Amino acid sequence: MVPRNRELTVRALARVEGEGRVDVTVHDGRAERVELSIYEPPRFFESFLRGRHFLEPPDITSRICGICPVAYQVSACNAVEQACELVLDRSVLDLRRLLYCGEWIASHVLHIYFLHAPDFFGVPDSIALARHDREAVERGLALKKAGNAILELIGGRPIHPVNVRIGGFHRTPTRAELGPLADQLRTALDHAVATVEWVSAFEFPDIELDHDLVALHDDSRYAIEDGEIWSSSGLRCTADEFPHHVTEHQVPHSTALHAELDGRRYLAGPLARYSINSAQLTDMAARTATAAGLQGSCRNPYRSIIIRAVEVVYAVEEALRIIERYDRPMQPFIAGPPVRSVGHGVSEAPRGLLYHRYELDPTGLISAASIIPPTSQNQAAIEYDLRRTVDENLTLTDDELTALCERTIRNYDPCISCATHFLTLKIHRR
Repeated sequence: MVPRNRELTVRALARVEGEGRVDVTVHDGRAERVELSIYEPPRFFESFLRGRHFLEPPDITSRICGICPVAYQVSACNAVEQACELVLDRSVLDLRRLLYCGEWIASHVLHIYFLHAPDFFGVPDSIALARHDREAVERGLALKKAGNAILELIGGRPIHPVNVRIGGFHRTPTRAELGPLADQLRTALDHAVATVEWVSAFEFPDIELDHDLVALHDDSRYAIEDGEIWSSSGLRCTADEFPHHVTEHQVPHSTALHAELDGRRYLAGPLARYSINSAQLTDMAARTATAAGLQGSCRNPYRSIIIRAVEVVYAVEEALRIIERYDRPMQPFIAGPPVRSVGHGVSEAPRGLLYHRYELDPTGLISAASIIPPTSQNQAAIEYDLRRTVDENLTLTDDELTALCERTIRNYDPCISCATHFLTLKIHRR
């Protein structure tokens, strides 16, 4: 018989980016305490940015994450370029979107094949998965390589790209340089479609979340590198207005802040993007989604792996489209000093909405910075989901329930290193 009082702890979460733990206390047959504890040391990037030149945020903030550095560069560029009132050439913006497609492909594929899929096969890692399905893992490696190829060509290197700057790029590629990349992406498109077919055959628990969903929306295309902020409850706002709706607060068990939207928990990421923007998928991506059993919206966190796979199809198609119509910009970037004292920028990191805000002094130095990463926005929703999971599965043994909690967290692909940026400092003066 399962005891009515027990405590479960996962001291170090596996197959997530960063260091975190889970603590669960069950009392009298109910989940009394459920905490996603992020104990990774604070990283102080917002403080590092103070006093730095307004051209520096893309290079500094890209170091926050080795998996989604482009998201940090693009949100930083959007914020500073708004402050400078820069209007970039369409060809430069397309190149930025192409770079972002590379990051989506590389990050989503990493999560699908190497972090998330082992859960559906009951194996501990991708090495064990390869023993079970070597062809699938090799397909994942080929797709990851294609995403990295975009990052390397456009960004200068696959990890922490160095070619991005305020107003554009340090250097733009020639059309001839993009040719081999297009060949690689055509093969990758077949792999991407096969990935959707592969993950759609997994068994998914029948679960629906009721969180408010928040993502960017662009009337002209599936939002990636910019857009208006939309929510499933009807919010429509610009990046400038986002701080009026979002509040952050610290919880004792985490070095990452928790966020609320108009006083409610909410969820950013693939479920939100798809549910708000699925009508804007390309024909092939839409067909794969329909064939995989997805409707126009999706609130099942376990099916987020299908949505990520569909977004890989979209990103490969979008990358090929941009390459096909590419004309090298007349100049790689435009420059200008800050006109406004404050700039706001948003983009869709693979894990969800990423917001940057910079305050600039009259000399162009940064006097204040605020970064709200997707994982800190999602933490309250993850903990709510964990609590429900525990309450609904109390008949499981401790080992089974612990494993289910870990799997529940991996549905959200949390990037803990991105989220940690806060520390409670108490000084007792005597």
